[in-house]
Amino acid sequence: MFFKSVSIATLAFAALSVQQTHSACDPTKRDCPADPAFGGKTDCDFTKGACSAFKEADGTKLSYKDNGAVFAIETESNAPTIATGKYIFFGRVDVVMQAAPGAGIITSSVLQSDDLDEIDWEFVGSDNVQVQTNYFSKGDTSTYDRGAYHPIGNPTGSFHTYTVEWTSKQVNWMIDGKSVRVLDAATVGAKFPQTPMQIKLGTWCAGGKNSPEGTRQWAGGFTDFSKAPFNAYYKSISIVDYAGKDSPANGGIKEYIYGDKSGSWQSIKVVNGDGSKDPSPSASGSASASASASASASASASASGSSKASATQTETDSSKPSTTKAPESKTSSANSTITTVSRSASASSNSTASATLTSSRGSATSAPTTVPTTAVPGAAPRSAAAIGGSLLVGAGIAMAQLFL
Repeated sequence: MFFKSVSIATLAFAALSVQQTHSACDPTKRDCPADPAFGGKTDCDFTKGACSAFKEADGTKLSYKDNGAVFAIETESNAPTIATGKYIFFGRVDVVMQAAPGAGIITSSVLQSDDLDEIDWEFVGSDNVQVQTNYFSKGDTSTYDRGAYHPIGNPTGSFHTYTVEWTSKQVNWMIDGKSVRVLDAATVGAKFPQTPMQIKLGTWCAGGKNSPEGTRQWAGGFTDFSKAPFNAYYKSISIVDYAGKDSPANGGIKEYIYGDKSGSWQSIKVVNGDGSKDPSPSASGSASASASASASASASASASGSSKASATQTETDSSKPSTTKAPESKTSSANSTITTVSRSASASSNSTASATLTSSRGSATSAPTTVPTTAVPGAAPRSAAAIGGSLLVGAGIAMAQLFL
């Protein structure tokens, strides 16, 4: 029965994956424009209005109030979404937000790269005691063992700070300053998300009459639009770019260029504001990375080191992103170690519960060693199909259609 349920979830995912997983240009498959870099720190206070670091997706209409940017869903077709025009190459993102309530309503905070590496936070509106984390590498959805659940008090009724700190060595997910999950690069190898990423915030409806059955079950069932609008609130966000290193950059970074088609972090070239290339990301030994780089001519305008984005923020780009032709390269697979979180049975609906980090090893193609349950009091009931669907149809897969 479990395998049948998983198959149902897999079919539900398959119906989504083609239309929803998308990159405007995948640098591991063809030549693409360079990714403009944040190169420092950017802060957005949505209680003051729109932030120039973000652009609204087509059809998105936001309002701004004392509690921040309001992402409202009133019909099945609503999917308010914003995304940054610039990228971080490792870094830290702190989002202060309150997820939208309601069966079938999904709220997400996503980091996504051009070659479909992802790091996700995802909230199901009918589940008010836990949040989901997930990650993807190169858009690989062949397994469903990357997701995890974490207890939290009242995510749809109160504000919390959700943090991702991402370095070449690990991804650390934190809630209100406390680590709830760590993914080590050494244990997952090539499956580690490692290429420059945009930040994307949005909500969407997975409980509509036109949603695939597996997706709808995962999202808590049909959405009752008589209770609309379903509002998510994003109060603020802090974005810090590490520019290919494991600590904050000090500015002066222009863009990131894929040096080959491997999709490895060592192959990414960091271009400074004056056009010169920083060799440090590739210095740790990538056979595909260039041994040295000379300064290019006539590159102008340096990037600001610690500019802040707000309602009145203005930013200047050094120049238009470059386009480079990348040589072919091959990557090797690796066994993966999935870090999961055991939920505390004492989690309540009005307080943040603690989480214990545990690790379970398995190959990148194995079945999950731990399948999340609904042991947390108040968690939305889900069938095996819904659970399988939740780990398959994670934020990176289901949200990607919103960012076209």
